[in-house]
Amino acid sequence: MDSLDPDLPPLTVTPATPRVWKFWGTALWGLFIFAAMFVGQIGGVVLLVALRGLPLDLESVQAVGREPQALALSVTMGLPATLAAAWLAIRIKKASFADYLALHWPSLKQILLGAVGLILIVLAWEIVSRSLGREATPGFMTDLLKTGRDKGAALLLLFAFSVAAPMSEEVLARGFLYRGWSASFLRVPGAIILSSLLWTVVHLQYDLYFLAEVFAIGVWFGYMRYRANSLWLTIILHALNNMTAVVLTMWLGS
Repeated sequence: MDSLDPDLPPLTVTPATPRVWKFWGTALWGLFIFAAMFVGQIGGVVLLVALRGLPLDLESVQAVGREPQALALSVTMGLPATLAAAWLAIRIKKASFADYLALHWPSLKQILLGAVGLILIVLAWEIVSRSLGREATPGFMTDLLKTGRDKGAALLLLFAFSVAAPMSEEVLARGFLYRGWSASFLRVPGAIILSSLLWTVVHLQYDLYFLAEVFAIGVWFGYMRYRANSLWLTIILHALNNMTAVVLTMWLGS
């Protein structure tokens, strides 16, 4: 055999370079995925405008878009658009969609650890909010959710904010962006910080105080994504956080 011949040493196999977009590729494709999410969300509102026979202009889109049912449909429609854009970016690299985004199921221990950390972060911000005399939930979100409840859109909003939004945002932030940037010069710490910052920017409807809370939660999600190597874990944590906020605001909040 060649492996036993001193003149013919055994062949060494060089591991294949992972097919991952690095810093700029991830940034540009991330912008594309975000744009797809936005177009999908606007498309949901435009669809409602067309179905109602209203003129397809900015005024009609803005008027319909303020309705709770329209907002729920808009958020929901952003999910398939996000998944399709992410799939395209990953497909071009000829990589596995599930492996690229770390769609691996977490253990119960990892879920419990992530949930405990999330609860502690939320409670800490709740204590600070009360000490400063601030509202725990942005006023406009409270009004939106309670209006939706009164108009029969509670379940639609619950699905949109507890399922569709967490999946869309996690696929973009802790999925695609983290995956590429953690393999670049940023490494894991930089990828967690930068993806959390951009995830915070997605929530610019909030003031600086709530944006700081969003960023803190994002850093925890990023750490858990790294620790468990599971995007499903951050999706679950994100969904639990949003679902708790929606339920408490709709039915238990004053």
